[in-house]
Amino acid sequence: MSYDPFSEFRLDGHNVIITGGAQNIGAGIAKSLSGAGARVMIADLNGDMAAETAGKIAKETGNECLGMACNVTSKDDIDAVVKATVDAFGGISTLVNNVGWGERQPDPAAIPEDVFLDSYKLNTISAYRMSMACLPYLEKAENASITNSGSFSSAIPAYDILPYATAKAALNQMMVSLAHLLNKRVRVNSVLIGTVITAGYADAGITPEMQERMMKPDTLTGRPGRPEDVANAMLWLCSPAGGWISGQTINVHGGGSVHRLFGR
Repeated sequence: MSYDPFSEFRLDGHNVIITGGAQNIGAGIAKSLSGAGARVMIADLNGDMAAETAGKIAKETGNECLGMACNVTSKDDIDAVVKATVDAFGGISTLVNNVGWGERQPDPAAIPEDVFLDSYKLNTISAYRMSMACLPYLEKAENASITNSGSFSSAIPAYDILPYATAKAALNQMMVSLAHLLNKRVRVNSVLIGTVITAGYADAGITPEMQERMMKPDTLTGRPGRPEDVANAMLWLCSPAGGWISGQTINVHGGGSVHRLFGR
């Protein structure tokens, strides 16, 4: 019998929820975990796109993948996703809190207070609510894990996206605390993601000129990230291969740092 070093990266028998998984980085994560054998529920604000993406992934990987609408700032929607996942798969072993978004705010004096509050609800509180809703099922599962899509902007000065970066910094602290509170029961980690150019950048106010500069970042690798780069890190942390990893924030950002993310 030959030795398979990749066997512990398999997720056969795992039941996964991925928030914000209909497109971009989230869809890449969903595809990777499904390809590793997991049954996946994609929960996204755009329910039609979630179902469409899930169908494509299921066809490509041969594993069950479902999609449904979910506004992660709504407790009722979170509860509905958890129930639908348990009804379909029989339990939950893996949660990926991938949802996150924030607009560019170049003038700090002009940021409304509501923007900070809304960013905190979307980028921080939603991950806590989803984690707590899944917790009764996670505690019954083997290799139970919660993994979060954090942001490199939470660890460095990110002046242009202040509300988003602040909320993601809060996510780091909250999830490390949860890792300690849930020790020996559920592993909790976050991936601090660097520049991955996606369609969402335009919606966030990042101009084509800014995106062009970001395609050639001053990092150790000299390139922006791909959704697959993030998905590979997520697969490691969610799988038995990451079974000795908890309470960590893992940098996946090309090995560099910036002081002004987008420039003027």
